Amino acid sequence: MLASPRADEIEQLKKAVAIMTESEIKNADKLSDEQVKKIADDAKTDSAIFAIFINGYVLHCKRVS
Repeated sequence: MLASPRADEIEQLKKAVAIMTESEIKNADKLSDEQVKKIADDAKTDSAIFAIFINGYVLHCKRVS
């Protein structure tokens, strides 16, 4: 369950991130479920994989050093 993404999943994530605006990237913690799904749909990627990635990205960004 906590495995690294496969090569095809990484490619999907790259496509989704590539279409995100700078604002969406900087404010990923404020994206709604609907916005995450729309980005994934627009990029023709798996919305569940993208949602997991966004959650992990937000947690990484909010990590206290």
